[in-house]
Amino acid sequence: MTNQGFLLISLIFFPFVLAIVGAILGAKRERERDILVIAGLIFECVVSVYYLGGFLISLNGEVAYTAYIPEVCGFGLNFCMDGFRAVYAFIASWMWMMAALLSPEYFSHHHHRNRFYFFLLMTMGATMGVFLSSDLFTTFIFFEIMSFTSYVWVAQEETVPALKAADTYLAVAVIGGLVMLMGIFLLYHMLGTVDMKELIPAVKNYGDISKLYIPGVLLFIGFGAKAGAFPLHIWLPKAHPVAPAPASALLSGILTKSGIFGILVVSNNIFFADSNWGHFLLLIAAFTMFGGALLGVFSVDLKRTLACSSMSQIGFILVGIAMQCLLGEENMLAVYGTMLHMVNHSMIKLVLFLCAGVVYMNVHALNLNDIRGFGRKKPLLMVIFLVGALCIAGIPGFGGYISKTLLHEAIVEYEGTFLTDIFEWVFLLSGGMTLAYMTKLFVCIFVEKNMDEERQKKFDDMKNYMKLPSAVAVTLSAALLFVWGVVPSLLIDKVEILAQDFMNFCGETEAIHYYSFTNLKGSLISIVIGVVIYLTVIRMSLMTFVDKSSLTSGRIYTNRWPFWLDIEDRVYRPMLLKIFPYIFAFLCRILDCAVDTTVVVLRRTIFADTPLPSERIEGTLFTDVIGEILNAIQWIANKTWRRRKKTHRDYMHIVAIRYERLKTEGSIIQRSFSFALFLFCIGFSIMFLYIMMQ
Repeated sequence: MTNQGFLLISLIFFPFVLAIVGAILGAKRERERDILVIAGLIFECVVSVYYLGGFLISLNGEVAYTAYIPEVCGFGLNFCMDGFRAVYAFIASWMWMMAALLSPEYFSHHHHRNRFYFFLLMTMGATMGVFLSSDLFTTFIFFEIMSFTSYVWVAQEETVPALKAADTYLAVAVIGGLVMLMGIFLLYHMLGTVDMKELIPAVKNYGDISKLYIPGVLLFIGFGAKAGAFPLHIWLPKAHPVAPAPASALLSGILTKSGIFGILVVSNNIFFADSNWGHFLLLIAAFTMFGGALLGVFSVDLKRTLACSSMSQIGFILVGIAMQCLLGEENMLAVYGTMLHMVNHSMIKLVLFLCAGVVYMNVHALNLNDIRGFGRKKPLLMVIFLVGALCIAGIPGFGGYISKTLLHEAIVEYEGTFLTDIFEWVFLLSGGMTLAYMTKLFVCIFVEKNMDEERQKKFDDMKNYMKLPSAVAVTLSAALLFVWGVVPSLLIDKVEILAQDFMNFCGETEAIHYYSFTNLKGSLISIVIGVVIYLTVIRMSLMTFVDKSSLTSGRIYTNRWPFWLDIEDRVYRPMLLKIFPYIFAFLCRILDCAVDTTVVVLRRTIFADTPLPSERIEGTLFTDVIGEILNAIQWIANKTWRRRKKTHRDYMHIVAIRYERLKTEGSIIQRSFSFALFLFCIGFSIMFLYIMMQ
């Protein structure tokens, strides 16, 4: 293995080693563990910057480095580094480093801190493995590791809501992983490869792309569950509010992108320029984008609002992937918009969730009515939150505007059907709702006063509301986000080029005028929609006036979301826990009765017992012979050596009883052994068939 290959492998497996060493050290020395973790993550970030810097200088996003670990599950593990992967290796390491800087203060009064750091690093290694994988089998291995290790993040607080949300998260992850594995098996059976670079020629040789829709949908379900795409989004709004803020930043900003990574691989390497797949993704994107924004407007919880926002922004990213399929080789705007909005959303959610963490570790509450007015006299936190809010709302001058403008222009460029025109307005409306709920959060935290005057005074007196490491984390995160959007030519234009090879862009590039009137028009429409929604829907319909006393007079944020619209409680749980078990039990009962009926009919007809002239009361011929012999021995004994203590036992009956007992016990043992052998044969047959199909 070359030095570059070893360095590539170290990006993946170094966090695993660091997790074990940190857990051992943290058992007795927590401060030293924190320093070790931060130092290790700085090293990880430096290595990723080394790779990214090389691609930015050369502006060549093709695969430059590869690494292979043989004899792992028969396939081996394959990794590579190209421009797109270098960008996301840096984004991941940067986000983990910033989250680790905030974590010591955030967890200063929490239990199980060592456990959190252990799984924080384990998840980082698994996430790096996903982004640097070069075949779907390697992707699946690290994808499943990532799902199980990140489960602990959601359950970290061990409260009832946290454990319930963790159950939902794990169920979605496990079911999605199994469905994904089925899709990988089918794809390998049809194409003979799961190597990402070999998929395009394999699809061309296969010919009938319609037969690939089944494995494609299975893979989409597996990856879409992690991405938070509708209707697999149910874990997102429930996991983020209960997870610690540093974990929420990573769940929203980077783990959802691992799902997007898989959807990009499937869409660009299997269904490139396929309009059917493009329209399928566009439909999913519409529900995800609009549904997440609608949930964000109604939410009255800080982190839940940000979680719903993540769902909506995933919908925007899916728009870009869908338009890549629909536009074919003329998909430059869609490719650039997809890449930039992925990066934008990752960095934005890092900033916003770290700010939410600062709020929570001071107030220990997330309800908007409780945290209202917390940031009124905290200019640093206000500016940092404002940068993230303006960016995600798509305000001109920030990175979010650029990526959303590219996605919008990709929709306009596609000359589709009337439904596409409707979808454009869904896009603009979702952007407007994003501005509305981010305005709600900003006004609530930094402009309005808390209805409790004593609480507001306590908020205003908080001067040292975050320590230096936490301040460094949120400030650096916001600074990078600000520079990223203000100077597009410095980074954005170069990152766009690095995405071309991974997304198989082969068309001609052209200059993009981000601030032309045509591009500004879409943003202005969304801004107007957002202002109208905030003033009419949020301020007038979603706030209630209360007048119980002088301390509580005023308008409060009210949760008016209908409880019966909870998909998990109203659809998934009843189906999995009630409807499906009832249906399967009913079908099994029918099959059981059918078998019993068939056996009874056969016993009374074809296989009926032949009547015997004289049936035995008990025993068999063999037991009768043994019994007669023993009775004869008893008669002789009574006449000779046992004349004084004669016995009179019916050995024919005794032997018959013993025989029946042995027969019954043997039957039980035989049935148990037969059942075990039967299960073994089934498992062996399945394994044999799987090997034969490879």
